[in-house]
Amino acid sequence: MKFSVSREAIIKPLQLVAGVVERRQTLPVLSNVLVVLEGNQLSLTGTDLEVEIVGRIPLDGDYTAGEITVPAKKFVDIVRSLPDGSNIDFSLKDQKVTIKSGRSRFTLSTLAASEFPAVEQGAQDMVFSCPQKEVKRLIDRTSFSMAQQDVRYYLNGMLWEVRPDALRVVATDGHRLAMCTRSVTVDVKDTQQAILPRKGVIELSRLLNDSEDTVELVFGSTHIRAVTSEFTFTSKLVDGKFPDYERVLPKGGDKIVIGDRAELKQAFARTAILSNEKYRGVRLNLETGQLTIIANNPEQEEAEDQVAVDYTGDSLEVGFNVSYLQDVANVLSSEKIQLTLSDSNSSVLLEEPENSDSAYVVMPMRL
Repeated sequence: MKFSVSREAIIKPLQLVAGVVERRQTLPVLSNVLVVLEGNQLSLTGTDLEVEIVGRIPLDGDYTAGEITVPAKKFVDIVRSLPDGSNIDFSLKDQKVTIKSGRSRFTLSTLAASEFPAVEQGAQDMVFSCPQKEVKRLIDRTSFSMAQQDVRYYLNGMLWEVRPDALRVVATDGHRLAMCTRSVTVDVKDTQQAILPRKGVIELSRLLNDSEDTVELVFGSTHIRAVTSEFTFTSKLVDGKFPDYERVLPKGGDKIVIGDRAELKQAFARTAILSNEKYRGVRLNLETGQLTIIANNPEQEEAEDQVAVDYTGDSLEVGFNVSYLQDVANVLSSEKIQLTLSDSNSSVLLEEPENSDSAYVVMPMRL
């Protein structure tokens, strides 16, 4: 097996594939990248048995087909260390891989390709395509609300819900919820759900870009797959039941507040400085035309900030975790932000005032 490739052509797919590989592995082959050359297509594969990524690179010039696995981290570090514009010669002889570039030469140990595990392909229930930027937006708008290491393991991931002509994703950690819905062309009669694990969400987000290039999404009973011209991403699904998120969405909020997103974001950041480091609580005092944000901490320190808002109605005082409010203000892109409240014991619904494809719910805190 041998081939030549430019550093620029291989570095991005190699880094994406190696990103899945876990450092500490029970199976030695899982810390390797599978390198396969068939025809003029070079494919690189990395997996941790939960998530698998295959990157593809078309080759020119002379090459000899073959397959082998090499240590992922060392391979990435070698390619990264070479100067821009380098050409890399890769060859396999006597179960050793030699990588040459200019005056540099590296010899790597290998493991047989036959030892490399393939993620089993489940039955394909549903296949549809959409622009990459649509899927990337869904993830970018919601992923911050996923739980981390929650015992309710199904919250450590993201719900993907395929509806007739729409794709919706929902993430929640039990204290806040993020939801985004985009219209895509998909032929389903009933709503179908799948939970993508946290690592799968993060890796898929790294692979996608904000372009009109299409990505093919394949939903199976145990796996989800995303395929583009450059890579194939496969992830196991979380086996569990996601909570009924529609019950969490606040209904009947009568206090609608519209404020400047940048001003609110800055006010949250300033008051957060003196909030309780553990609970991060702030009080929102709402009056006609004005929102006052107050933070206290155990050292008896206090921060107060006032923001002019578009609101007419009864006054209200309610407590929230300021970090959750900041996360929403950071991810929205509109000039204004709309808060819908009902009383001091109810969640707040945050969204963009016009054409919003996203909705955010933050539960109140007792302060």
